[in-house]
Amino acid sequence: MRLLRRMRLLRRTGATGALLLAGAVTVLAAAGPAQAQEYRYWAFWDGADRGSWTYATQGPATVRPADGAVEGFRFTVGADSAAAGRPRAAADFDALCRATPAKDGRKRIGIVIDFGTAADAPGGARPPAARTACAQVSEDASAGEALAAVARPLRYDSNALLCAIAGYPTSGCADQVSGADGAKGAPKGADGSTASGGSKGAGDGGDGGPSAGLLGGVAAVVVLGGAAVWQARRRRG
Repeated sequence: MRLLRRMRLLRRTGATGALLLAGAVTVLAAAGPAQAQEYRYWAFWDGADRGSWTYATQGPATVRPADGAVEGFRFTVGADSAAAGRPRAAADFDALCRATPAKDGRKRIGIVIDFGTAADAPGGARPPAARTACAQVSEDASAGEALAAVARPLRYDSNALLCAIAGYPTSGCADQVSGADGAKGAPKGADGSTASGGSKGAGDGGDGGPSAGLLGGVAAVVVLGGAAVWQARRRRG
């Protein structure tokens, strides 16, 4: 509400008001939230060269990997994607799919599923052992379809956010974690997808408030808008 009142004031005061508001927004961005809100969720990773992992920029329902790709899923606790828990097994397609011969009209996708640690588990649950598989699916299959081929049942919420793999966890979906319940030293990890379909996405305000990037963007828009008003008044004058 305070920001809306300032933006309404801008319409009356022009560029000077814009610069003042931009300064206020910059101060807010620098201050940032005292503590970002953490969530339990399935982070989604793309296997990269040399067996490493890259946080996926899309959800498993939209990514359509090529034959020879490796996709990883890690149940983790975190506030954003910057340092989400990575799968602890390597993204090694040869090791995952060497026993699965190629077939015409089909593709092979290596799948790594890391159910996380006991500290990340909800309600004292015991995470299942990590598993790997080689999914052989149709050529146009998504990463989500490849996952479903080897790790049913999957559970999604009404927004297509991946909530459970192989039935884990049994309930909840990207639930907020209080400071007392959160994992100590947990990686600050999105979609998510989803949200990238499987995790909280990068840039989401972890505590429900505006992120620094959002506030900076507002400041830029306000400055540009104020400058345009000032120029228009000069032309009319």
